[in-house]
Amino acid sequence: MNLPCLGKEAVCLCSAPWPKLVCICRSFCFLFSHIYRFLLLRINSFCIQVFYFVFLSFLGFWVLKDLRPRTNSFRPRDLDLFFTSVSAATVSSMSTVEMEVFSNSQLVVMTILMFIGGEVFTSLVGLNFTKTKLWWLIKTKEKVASVNSNLYPSNPTNDIVDHIELGEITNLDRPNSQVDPHLYRSRDESLDLDHLKYCSVRFLCFVVLGYLIGVHVLGVAMVVLYMKRVSSARDVLKTKGLKMMTFSVFTIVSTFASCGFVPTNENMIVFSKNSGLLLILIPQVLLGNTLFPSTLRFTIWLMGKFWVKAEMMYLLSRTSEVGYKHLLPSLYSSLLVVTVLGFIGVQFVIFCSMQWDSELLSGLSSYEKITGVLFQCVNTRYTGETIVDLSQVAPAILVVFVVMMYLPPYTSFLPAKEDERLPGNREGKEPKKNYKLLLENLKFSQLSYVAIFIVMVCITERKKVKEDPLNFNVLNIVVEVISAYGNVGFTMGYSCELQLRPVEGCEDKWYGFSGKWSDQGKIILIVVMIFGRLKKFNMKGGRAWILL
Repeated sequence: MNLPCLGKEAVCLCSAPWPKLVCICRSFCFLFSHIYRFLLLRINSFCIQVFYFVFLSFLGFWVLKDLRPRTNSFRPRDLDLFFTSVSAATVSSMSTVEMEVFSNSQLVVMTILMFIGGEVFTSLVGLNFTKTKLWWLIKTKEKVASVNSNLYPSNPTNDIVDHIELGEITNLDRPNSQVDPHLYRSRDESLDLDHLKYCSVRFLCFVVLGYLIGVHVLGVAMVVLYMKRVSSARDVLKTKGLKMMTFSVFTIVSTFASCGFVPTNENMIVFSKNSGLLLILIPQVLLGNTLFPSTLRFTIWLMGKFWVKAEMMYLLSRTSEVGYKHLLPSLYSSLLVVTVLGFIGVQFVIFCSMQWDSELLSGLSSYEKITGVLFQCVNTRYTGETIVDLSQVAPAILVVFVVMMYLPPYTSFLPAKEDERLPGNREGKEPKKNYKLLLENLKFSQLSYVAIFIVMVCITERKKVKEDPLNFNVLNIVVEVISAYGNVGFTMGYSCELQLRPVEGCEDKWYGFSGKWSDQGKIILIVVMIFGRLKKFNMKGGRAWILL
């Protein structure tokens, strides 16, 4: 019995040597393309990213578990391996295992997890989905326009009818959108604008891909060159048994992705005197996170100076229509640079004024102190690499660090005139269905969620809070939770010397404070890391609460 074809695209070639096989293959291809199209146009991007990070975390866990650690004397527990995989995939750098436990092959796996979990890479994937969606919409418009021109070749109102139909197709994922009858354009002009938008998004894909590859290649080359020329840094790698190329690639990928993992147990403390290495990593921190939008816009503007194209003008003048979160308007991009540098400057002044002559920076020259403090202040915004032991930092500075970790990456002072909408404000764009309004009203603010997670951790660790109050104090828990929420990786650590009731056999380890938590506390922190990685979808939560 011949299998029925699923459409015109899946016509069975009965004259072929294997007609049934050809028919099946074409039918499956046709079915897959339509399922992919349906998912692309209908599935919420939040659901896609939740599935992406959960799947990536489990996949990383299975691979890490299958590979052997560096030593056979110690093998991490499954929960700790899964915690590490989630931390790498969500670029959080929270650790419950010392980094030098992992073998070279496991470090390579973690490098891949950090690379494909970074914000620039995931945004590039989303941008390619947008490009595919635009291509399908243009093809659909062309088909509808062709059909209408054949059915109504002499109808003077054909352009209006076509535009209404095309407007409905353009808003497939916005069923409530309405077409303004005063804004009708001819069919050809509409298609030209859609084609320009598609070409602009495609061009932006190449720009972001080149940016991603170029910064990584340049960073790895500079770290390798530094390691070869500076013996003190090279000796650290030899002492710890780390390969130079593995260290360079791992560190650059981690820094650019704003993860903060370093293959050494001590993080960057062991390189606190290598100011050159710190200066190489500082631009990586900024280019991969807080200054990415500004640098991306500057790159497109610079390319337009030497290579004038309509796509560049479209990207620079119609940023809101492109739909790429990281492509910000000119004023926003400029003020973002000022805000980021201002935050770094405030932290730098506070840190130097309170810790300059402390034991925390002892043994460093003035130049090394300035470079180290600058590196530390830059890393408070989402990267989490450190050259000091945070448990010895003054409480006032810790509070400033907590605020910096909590702030979204593109926080900026952006004054607006009366009735002027700021970028990202979607109010008034389209009406929402009742169930969407209900969900909006049920959302809490970001601060509320952080408070809930802190309370939950205090409940699960209440026994240790009572028995070991110096280590398990509320400030340490707050720093750990907000660091996980902000995907930063700062931690206060754990000290056996602070135990009021010394435990026999206790050893100080170079991993995070969460490494001493219970399994329930670690699971909560896993949820916090994933939630923090997806917090961009709930930045306007809590608006149903009116505070007077």
